[in-house]
Amino acid sequence: QVQLEESGGGLVQPGGSLRLSCAASGSFFSMYLMGWYRQAPGKQRELVATISNGGSTNYVDSVKGRFTISRDNAKNTVYLQMNSLKSEDTAVYYCNAVSYTNSRNLFDWGQGTQVTVSS
Repeated sequence: QVQLEESGGGLVQPGGSLRLSCAASGSFFSMYLMGWYRQAPGKQRELVATISNGGSTNYVDSVKGRFTISRDNAKNTVYLQMNSLKSEDTAVYYCNAVSYTNSRNLFDWGQGTQVTVSS
């Protein structure tokens, strides 16, 4: 089982930036497709970015050009650089390993990190 710990969230003004980090315990981290999900109040959790073990990335349309996902396999860590933040990015952000077949999370959720975009 892999344990996940997200950090780096906070309160930021529209147009600002944040960098989220997710530290994963356990072996074989580098084998997994990793992703960042987010859940806004009253909405379902959505997958916003993924990165393969080879470094290929994909993004949901709403964050393309603004968010960048990266990973450091030596540190068992995945990052999400978020620029040009908008109020609609406000959510709790979670990382997880992602199923290649149905994009669902493979492990239990961590506590997440709150991102609030507000003036």
